[in-house]
Amino acid sequence: MRSFGLVIGALLILASAISFTAPDLRLSLERSAITPVGLYAITALRIAIGLGLVLAAPASRAPRTLGVLGLIVIIAGLSTPLFGVARARTVVNWLASAGPLLMRLDAVIGMALGGFLVYVSRDGQEARTPDLRVANEPKQRP
Repeated sequence: MRSFGLVIGALLILASAISFTAPDLRLSLERSAITPVGLYAITALRIAIGLGLVLAAPASRAPRTLGVLGLIVIIAGLSTPLFGVARARTVVNWLASAGPLLMRLDAVIGMALGGFLVYVSRDGQEARTPDLRVANEPKQRP
């Protein structure tokens, strides 16, 4: 399950980098996804990602933090259909009127969150120095 966190983190970094460099592309994708069927697809995706993060949490470097993050994503997924198409369009229109600076700030936060997911999902064994002692080696007496 650790690889799930790595993949989600890498995809979040990639999507945020694209959003940072092309905010208009992000807006057009968001506008095309705001339909009743699109909101249900977003709901299913958020719940699946949240469940994956909750299941990957015990094997991560920060199990509590990743578990809480997964629960937040699940709650966001469950509340997505309640938000509705009209409100979602209003939010996207407000985001478009706020200008690209706000979208770029949001993208930077997304890249940081993706980097965090990659960090906590990595094994960490590469950074540690190996223990070269043999486990059953008899102790030498002075």
